[in-house]
Amino acid sequence: MAERSFVREVQKLRLGEGEEFSGEGILAITKALLQCGVGYVGGYQGAPISHLMDVLADAQEILGELGVHFEASASEATATAMLAASVHYPIRGAATFKSTVGTNVASDALANLASGGVTGGALIIVGEDYGEGSSIMQERSHAFAMKSQVWLLDPRPNLPSIVSAVEHGFELSEASNTPVMLQVRIRSCHVHGTFIAKNNRRPSMTVAEALENPRRDTGRIVLPPASFMHEREKVEKRLPAAIEYIRKNRLNEVFGGQGPVGIIMQGGMYNGIVRALQRLGLADVYGRTEVPLYVLNVTYPLVEDELLEFCAGKEAVLVVEEGQPHYIEQALGSMLYKAGASVRLEGKGILPMAGEYTGDVMLSGVGNFLRQYADEMLPPEIRAPNMPARPVDQDLAKTVPMRPPGFCVGCPERPIFAATKLVEQELGKHHIASDIGCHLFSIMPPFELGATTMGYGLGPASASAFNSPDAKRRSISFVGDGGFWHNGLTSSIGNAVFNKNDGVIVVVDNYYAAATGGQDILSSRAENPTKATKHPITEALKGMGVKWVRHLERTYDVGKMRDTLKEALTTNETGPKVIVASSECMLNRQRRERPLLRKAVAEGKRVVRTKFGVDEDVCTGDHACMRLSGCPSLTVKHLDDPLRDDPVAFIDQNCVGCGNCGEVADAAVLCPSFYQADVVNNPTRWERFRANVSRRVIGWLQARRESRRLIFAEAAP
Repeated sequence: MAERSFVREVQKLRLGEGEEFSGEGILAITKALLQCGVGYVGGYQGAPISHLMDVLADAQEILGELGVHFEASASEATATAMLAASVHYPIRGAATFKSTVGTNVASDALANLASGGVTGGALIIVGEDYGEGSSIMQERSHAFAMKSQVWLLDPRPNLPSIVSAVEHGFELSEASNTPVMLQVRIRSCHVHGTFIAKNNRRPSMTVAEALENPRRDTGRIVLPPASFMHEREKVEKRLPAAIEYIRKNRLNEVFGGQGPVGIIMQGGMYNGIVRALQRLGLADVYGRTEVPLYVLNVTYPLVEDELLEFCAGKEAVLVVEEGQPHYIEQALGSMLYKAGASVRLEGKGILPMAGEYTGDVMLSGVGNFLRQYADEMLPPEIRAPNMPARPVDQDLAKTVPMRPPGFCVGCPERPIFAATKLVEQELGKHHIASDIGCHLFSIMPPFELGATTMGYGLGPASASAFNSPDAKRRSISFVGDGGFWHNGLTSSIGNAVFNKNDGVIVVVDNYYAAATGGQDILSSRAENPTKATKHPITEALKGMGVKWVRHLERTYDVGKMRDTLKEALTTNETGPKVIVASSECMLNRQRRERPLLRKAVAEGKRVVRTKFGVDEDVCTGDHACMRLSGCPSLTVKHLDDPLRDDPVAFIDQNCVGCGNCGEVADAAVLCPSFYQADVVNNPTRWERFRANVSRRVIGWLQARRESRRLIFAEAAP
């Protein structure tokens, strides 16, 4: 069950020649793949291209009609290795994943693919996850393109440009026998727009036809002496062929007039630059401007003569290159120096060396560049130096409270870390290794657990050095079910078994690759007609050689979770001790159950929903429950009672009835202030009668108590 269904939207993929396609960027990419006659597609989900995988999964009927093979790959390395089908066969293939973490995982397969080269077009669609909205380390895909000699496309963020980039990506790959990377940022993935569609094409050769006609070429296999020849082939044949294709087909674009300065930018930066020029009064709403713009829809390789021609006769050029190192600026500087050009090159310095190039960053940088080198182009009212960004932005930190990332309401992973805190209160602090996934939110308040995170599925591996026979306590490490199947089974579990690691490993099993949108994996409990699910993690652990395995089917049982973790930390058994803590992701559960509940209520069926609350008369206001829960629905409430200054705990309307708050209070022996209430829709007659009787009895008791209260009359003046 994915976060979002595209069942209705994928019908747009059937549009034919001359029809107008309207939709989201990721849907346009899928349509472009089909128009290009792609033969197979694989990938691994992750922001910002998770929905691209979801679109492909929902479009399998259409893919099947065209003879296109689709595979949800086990990892990014698996997806890239799939492209081996294009090495010997004239089949167009595509792989997609999040970058740069996915590119890191795929780098071995990517390097081998780029070395041997391809016959059919091979396109790697990478979702660049850069900037303050990202959840990963801040790196760029550009380095991988340069390292492996893979051509890198970075189209302008609009649907026609993105579709054109897919089409040219395949053709460029075939013209130069080299795989091509198509970089799409979050704005490209989720931009909406239109383009004129073409007919879908069946692949010129399907994978089934290739199996019937096997081919091989020893010269394409990465082994000596062929591997030594590949490097020369890249420089002497493939690179010139790529540059010639880029130049001939004008993949890079020039806009604007004949001004004294110019701006060179990555294609993905185009919208931000045009918006900055609009705010400076130098561009209209259609993007027309007198400032010369050179748009690098291909950021690697660079076409030297085009760049030198653009820079000729200009006093200065500004390179807008998001992220660091500034590869494009360095390359252009080298070109200008060798050509003896006198143009002044600006880039990092006027613009920040690192960080996302937001609208205000663009406005400030472009404005300062133009004031310095082309002040006469600017309207008089904004020629003042260092025009500030919107003043209101500078005060946001003072007026908007911090909202660190955290677990969702009712998340089944929260009680796991509440139990861990309880164990540490009894046994002391432990070294805890975290992992990529929702469970990484345990490093934030109120839990503040975890010392490192080294990669997807590598939580236990990152604790492997802490395996000293002289130590008196064990390490604890976490890995999610998604990371377990991606990389963790071998790199973490197998490594721990082989090296006789004595640490404790907790596998957080929420039934899905939840952090990427709730996609099914091997251990999912759902019925999936196209994938094999329901493979227990516990069986895989035993097959890998783990002897001490415990499975908790309900993570919300904080007491049992605490006791099991304590047992693992104190048992005399040696070797890795693995706890599989299972409960369904609450978001996916709510997505599945809420429509069914609404339908049942509408049909007049009896529906019971569990809610929890806090008795404000019993709550002492010490808030210990919050320090062990952190649920967003568990908050505070100020009372009108003048004798009680401290706010009491309060559960708001977002509660999903998971019961974690009450379980924590019970396991930690906090207080009896939590209560459970059942909200009944369409109750039976007996329930209505019983509720009326209860209401009357309670009302009578309240009135009786009120009548016995002591009332002190005010003294007469």
